[in-house]
Amino acid sequence: MLTLPREASRSEVRTLLTQEAEYGHWELARSVLYVGGVRKVWLRRRLHRVASTL
Repeated sequence: MLTLPREASRSEVRTLLTQEAEYGHWELARSVLYVGGVRKVWLRRRLHRVASTL
């Protein structure tokens, strides 16, 4: 789970999530924007399904 401050712009958040997805093999599971402006983001591991060669 990532907690992002209210000062973080949308482009900064997008860049952070893009980097996590590309290099860390994570994908967005859930995102919540709270009243105070704090955003919490849940990430999950991306599953790589491999076809059997047998």
